[in-house]
Amino acid sequence: MLSSLLILQVSLHSMFSLQLLFFPLNKPDYLQRYYHLERDPLGRMKRSGASFTSKVKDMQIFFGLNATGILDSDTLGVMGSPRCGVPDVEEYSHIQGTRWKRNVITYRYTRDLTRSTVDSLIDSAFSVWARASGLTFVRLHGRNADIMVEFVTFVHGDLYPFDGPRGTLAHAFGPGLGVGGDTHFDDDERWTAGDAGFNLRVVAAHEFGHALGLKHSKNPESLMFPNYRTNRPANLLSREDIANIRALYNDSMIGLQTRSECAPDMTFDAVTTVGDATFFFRERYFDRCLHAQYNFEIETSIHAAFWIPRRSTAYLIHGKCTVLKSLLKSMFWTVKGSLVKGKPRALTHFGFPAWVQDVDAAVHIVKTARTLFFMHDIYWSYNENRKVMDFGYPKYISEDFPGINTTVNAAFHKEGFIYFFVGPQVYKFDYTQKHVVGVETANSWLGCSNTV
Repeated sequence: MLSSLLILQVSLHSMFSLQLLFFPLNKPDYLQRYYHLERDPLGRMKRSGASFTSKVKDMQIFFGLNATGILDSDTLGVMGSPRCGVPDVEEYSHIQGTRWKRNVITYRYTRDLTRSTVDSLIDSAFSVWARASGLTFVRLHGRNADIMVEFVTFVHGDLYPFDGPRGTLAHAFGPGLGVGGDTHFDDDERWTAGDAGFNLRVVAAHEFGHALGLKHSKNPESLMFPNYRTNRPANLLSREDIANIRALYNDSMIGLQTRSECAPDMTFDAVTTVGDATFFFRERYFDRCLHAQYNFEIETSIHAAFWIPRRSTAYLIHGKCTVLKSLLKSMFWTVKGSLVKGKPRALTHFGFPAWVQDVDAAVHIVKTARTLFFMHDIYWSYNENRKVMDFGYPKYISEDFPGINTTVNAAFHKEGFIYFFVGPQVYKFDYTQKHVVGVETANSWLGCSNTV
């Protein structure tokens, strides 16, 4: 079993420094800082010649511009954009290099932050990477942590001083010894939760990517793209970011379902279609199959889910006892596109009696406009048009679904069939003829070749 604690540190040579520059650098300074434009024998910056043209081309290629070597308007526009201060061409160890050797990483603020919003945004930035990697981030309050998060100003002890408002915003160190993983924010900046000022969640998530060992990406949709952007999806990460963090950690140390998805005992907590995508939920993670176009964030495990096409809305149900370390009743979220709509609501919204505290599975039948909720050996039928429970429920599952004689873990409806996930097996049930027409393994839905 992997060790339960990770100590993250790094040496100065592997530092990733996020410097979001909003004051204009002159062009040779920009090329020297990010593309290592050489100086002449007298120590002056080269402002013309083959070396200068070559570095301009390097920069244009990185950003997908026309590589002419000429400082045209597009090139000057990119040079003038806010960005991260890590060089775009650097011999950093990243995806195949340094990484944390355990999957539980601790972090701590080294000064007392009284603003709950700041705490929430930092936690949310860590959660972005936790969901993608399987790493667990634990905040400490009284001792040294793997990632020390500091809000400081000017000279602060690491040879990389801040410069007041609107200059260098933050910097971080990659995994290693000494100050490894430590992340510093300039406390002179205007940090916000929105588009005004500097969005702390966006900058912090980028920084923590460096602290975990990732370098810059040439992809403008990537969180690790050098230039600062606020118009990002809710979960911040592109598919490239997810692939890179998983390549760095999952292949060598993380025991997520992405490594064991073909195990014969694979089970799921919930399964649902969402548009043309199929989502498979397990613990705090989900896999998307088919042509998924949805990205949404729910900070807990999901135990049942269903999709109502005419509303283009998914309903995600947490049916156990704890959410974020607080005792809560069962609840559900509504999701439309990539947006979680409003706050979670109690299951009593559907008309359940107070004694119903968990739901094992749920499935919506388009033809009848009914949503079926399965709990232990009984099930309920909810009329979506009238928004009431149908009379005469609950009923025993085995009476109306012969062949399904035990607790259902997950279920979804597709093309006239209900697929019941029962442990590691999936029962294909003809909803019209009322009988099981096939049995397969749950992992077969993830591309595994096992059959029953």
